[in-house]
Amino acid sequence: MSVTVKPILPTKSNLEKYVQFGIDLYKGNDYFVPPLIIDEVATLSPDSNPAFEHCSAQSFMAFRDGQPVGRITAIINDLVNSKQGNKAMRFGFVDFIDDAEVVDALFKAACDWGRNRGCTSVIGPMGFSDMDHEGMLIDGFKEMGTMATIYNHDYYPRHMERMGFEKDVDWVEFRMTVPDKVPDKYVRIADIVRKKFNLRTIKFTSRKKIKEQYGRALFELINEAYADLYGYSPLSRKQIDYYIDQYLGILRLEDVSVVVDADDKLVAVGISMPSLSHALRKSGGKMFPFGWYHLWKAIRGHVDVVDLLLVAVKPEYQSKGVNALIFCDLLPGYIANGYKFAESNLELEGNENVQKQWEYFERRQHRRRRAWRKAL
Repeated sequence: MSVTVKPILPTKSNLEKYVQFGIDLYKGNDYFVPPLIIDEVATLSPDSNPAFEHCSAQSFMAFRDGQPVGRITAIINDLVNSKQGNKAMRFGFVDFIDDAEVVDALFKAACDWGRNRGCTSVIGPMGFSDMDHEGMLIDGFKEMGTMATIYNHDYYPRHMERMGFEKDVDWVEFRMTVPDKVPDKYVRIADIVRKKFNLRTIKFTSRKKIKEQYGRALFELINEAYADLYGYSPLSRKQIDYYIDQYLGILRLEDVSVVVDADDKLVAVGISMPSLSHALRKSGGKMFPFGWYHLWKAIRGHVDVVDLLLVAVKPEYQSKGVNALIFCDLLPGYIANGYKFAESNLELEGNENVQKQWEYFERRQHRRRRAWRKAL
């Protein structure tokens, strides 16, 4: 039968089915890590995601013979378009079976929606903000995914090229071996930076305290540090409050490094956490009945991989060795907690300053992902 594409009303029930399709498509795949369904539904819902204050979006599902065979969300981020002086439509949350008719119908529906609203180009996969998943996997299909990244089948890039999409940017990812001790070079650099700029690191024993003292400042720092990165969408006050509530309460505090100056003003932050990949796989993306236990066990217990979620440094301190201060603070905790490997997650391939921070570690680049672009 022919393919039918339908716009999805953003009700809880509809969005749960939409997200579930993106999980069911990978049944039996040993490398796919599902998202938490409750979080994905909240992201796609105008009632809960404050990004809808400056974004419009429409999700679509493709059906054949009454069965779902694909999904895609079209997003217009007015904040980014205004900043960049263009009219681009983003696509994200995209999944499809290996069928050209399905893929073409799905992208046609999304692109027509954007074109009818004045968009002149389409890019993706990207979300509403950089806190959402972005970048289509093009290399590293036999590597375990992370909770912060997209996994997709290896036929996806072929369909993108077939439809005339071209590379806009690539991100690379690294897997580092956690050393037995902090590299001497890092120690020397950290000592110099600490004395030269009168900086110090802070450790917290209470999640409530870090939220109260530095929660808002942390995300404002991210806005500063990432302002010029590809496609970055500045987080609004409401988005910051949203992410404070969503993320800061689950951190393992010894995996967080906060760097402040002599006036206790935030200069840099490094946020990491135990890998939840295996826990999410066991949960199937569901919190209940037992998903919460697998996640709790990973956060509070022992896993051998740590995910480096983000490092943000105030612009005036970038390229001055502050990263060494962060990792001199974090590494002893990694070693004590028994982490054997660290996942870098996404780094723009041209961001040499970020990649230099791994030069003192045994490492391998194991994944590459891409944002595609096409004129409408």
